[in-house]
Amino acid sequence: MPIKKSPTKAAATKTASAKKPASKSMANAAKKSEEGLPLSVIIRKRIQAQKARFHANDNIAAFIKPGELEGLVDEVAEKMQAVLESLVIDTQSDHNTKSTSRRVAKMYVQEVFNGRYVEQPVLTKFPNVSRLNELMIIGPITVRSACSHHLCPIMGRIWIGVLPSKSSALIGLSKYSRLTEWVMCRPQIQEEAVVELADMLEKKIKPVGVAVVMDADHFCMQWRGVKDRDSKMINSVMRGAFLKDSNLRREFLALIERK
Repeated sequence: MPIKKSPTKAAATKTASAKKPASKSMANAAKKSEEGLPLSVIIRKRIQAQKARFHANDNIAAFIKPGELEGLVDEVAEKMQAVLESLVIDTQSDHNTKSTSRRVAKMYVQEVFNGRYVEQPVLTKFPNVSRLNELMIIGPITVRSACSHHLCPIMGRIWIGVLPSKSSALIGLSKYSRLTEWVMCRPQIQEEAVVELADMLEKKIKPVGVAVVMDADHFCMQWRGVKDRDSKMINSVMRGAFLKDSNLRREFLALIERK
């Protein structure tokens, strides 16, 4: 009778590995695949997986992991270099444009559009111990933004009016400026920006009334297009008592006209 040979070590190893679940190898393959994608694609996938919005004026900080903003600067710099080359700009022998792509990338991610990528500033609130219920005006706050149509600068000023109730929360004066800057440092249109700022102030302070007025120059009109250097946009949002009480509204508007 022929004697059955025991499987060799190599064959046994092959058999054992064949019986192992494929989940680990699939996970490694998926990881390698993800690592080969641009960082912007990976972040976009996270957002889409949550069915969240990522319009130009949205904040997407919740979907960005620590350290990824530096990687995003690298990616934007690489793509900005391609834009410069397509514009037939010599970035090799022209000392003025050798580092322009990285400077522009850092400007967009870390400054001009920073309100998209970082979390909302912490707003320390304190109780209205003195039970203040008189009109408060903050401003003018100098603001910068960018039109989401052409990415041209929007430069202007904002005034905020708050009528607190005796039970409203109060925030420090500098926090109004920080929150305003956070909202404005995104590509957007002015009409939507002031509404978003008013919404946030209502939510944070819960006042009887809140008013926001913005006066700004739009470089998409002054720098291009009709090139009208004198035109501005002024718009306002009135909520609560400012909307219902015409005397309060007039007082607020009269006071900011003096500044």
